[in-house]
Amino acid sequence: MVGEIVQKFWGVWMEMAPYLLFGFIAAGVLSVILSPEAVGRHLGGRGLLPVLKAALFGIPLPLCSCSVIPVTVSLRKHGASKGAATAFLLSTPQTGVDSIFVTLGMLGPVFAILRPIVALLTGLIGGGLVDALEREETGMQVGVCTDECCGEGRRSWWARMWRHAFVTLPRDVARPLTLGAMVAALIGAVVPENFFSTHTRSEVVQMLIMLAVGVPMYVCATASVPIAAALIYKGVSPGAALVFLIAGAATNAAGLTTLWTFIGRRATVIYLATVVVMALASGGAINMITSKLNMTNKELVECDWHMPVEIKLVCALVLAGILVAALLEPWLSYEKRKNPDR
Repeated sequence: MVGEIVQKFWGVWMEMAPYLLFGFIAAGVLSVILSPEAVGRHLGGRGLLPVLKAALFGIPLPLCSCSVIPVTVSLRKHGASKGAATAFLLSTPQTGVDSIFVTLGMLGPVFAILRPIVALLTGLIGGGLVDALEREETGMQVGVCTDECCGEGRRSWWARMWRHAFVTLPRDVARPLTLGAMVAALIGAVVPENFFSTHTRSEVVQMLIMLAVGVPMYVCATASVPIAAALIYKGVSPGAALVFLIAGAATNAAGLTTLWTFIGRRATVIYLATVVVMALASGGAINMITSKLNMTNKELVECDWHMPVEIKLVCALVLAGILVAALLEPWLSYEKRKNPDR
């Protein structure tokens, strides 16, 4: 059993490694082009246009989890409406350039295209409702992001891009990504084939179960992909898997606390309701589409191209090295400052 779990884990790791590495590079480029400060400058003002821009900015923006909250707060400080801030906080955690590439590699083009669309619609609907129903406070004073991932510092653009792509972002996703791959391996090794479709035939019940699991359980957009893939191969409907991808990434205690503190109680309710409704509606839609097209789970998630095993192996080893180095970087920096002569 242990050997099978290790084998499954390594298989999941090899499948997502090439796409994740490419996503890291794209995220590093975007971190230079679209800095959090630029986002704060361009998304101020009321109306639906800032809400749309905030939702669009949030989809590809390579913000690490430590910076989603302070950047959202910074939007408010720079004059962004509650609606724009809510749209940004709704769309940003659901997806990003790294998770889009991993989704393409592990869940196929349908999920890779659908996830950003759902993130955009969720941000638009939630942000639009908040903008229409909430009043704006005047004289609001909040903090500014001071984390390294929120500021450019004095480094060159190349150094900032490299650091974000191969230090900051890997360090941010290393633990949840590894945990996600481990959960996927456990599901693949322990859960019998077609377990979910045999014991829970109702697609609605499956979606409700995934919603109940995803809302309280925070899992980042990238780490949720291997778990969703494992669930699909074990008989979970595509809609239930999509519900997990949306709810797991979009809801977390830090985001809810930020909304409650800086946007208000009503906005928090709208935020949660939007995630729940959009997750269930999107899950129902993809189930309906696959049913009309008579597509099986395997046909849905399989890609038409196959990457050579040798490339996957090299990328898996490189990814493991990058994540380990990123996790050790704070300790190595501390030791260097502590012993500068070494």
